[in-house]
Amino acid sequence: LGLIGGVMLILSSAAHSVLGWQAMRERLTQTNAPADLITGLKVGWMFGGPMMLVLGVIAVATFLKRYRGEAVSTLAPALTAAAYLGFAAWAAIETNYDRFFFMFLVPGVLLGLGASGNAPGTNPLAR
Repeated sequence: LGLIGGVMLILSSAAHSVLGWQAMRERLTQTNAPADLITGLKVGWMFGGPMMLVLGVIAVATFLKRYRGEAVSTLAPALTAAAYLGFAAWAAIETNYDRFFFMFLVPGVLLGLGASGNAPGTNPLAR
């Protein structure tokens, strides 16, 4: 499950940066937003895509090692899961439960389940 969550992050990073920004830019230009505001939003938006990619690569590398039987900490994927779940909850509330933001639950849940899937009596943070 963790591998699937990591791959989802990697794939969604490109969609976020390319397709997501294109749609956002088109909507912003329709509002006659000032150019400096659009640029400021673009800078923040474009930071998201590479960060999603990095978090996805970390998750995939972590879960590949676990799949191969190596002892490895799942702290990074667990933190990523918490961030995705927290963001999904906040965004849903902030947008009056816009269903779009529930899609952030999927990688969060997958990474969380992957990070917690240990042999009985083991601690994922201690590995």
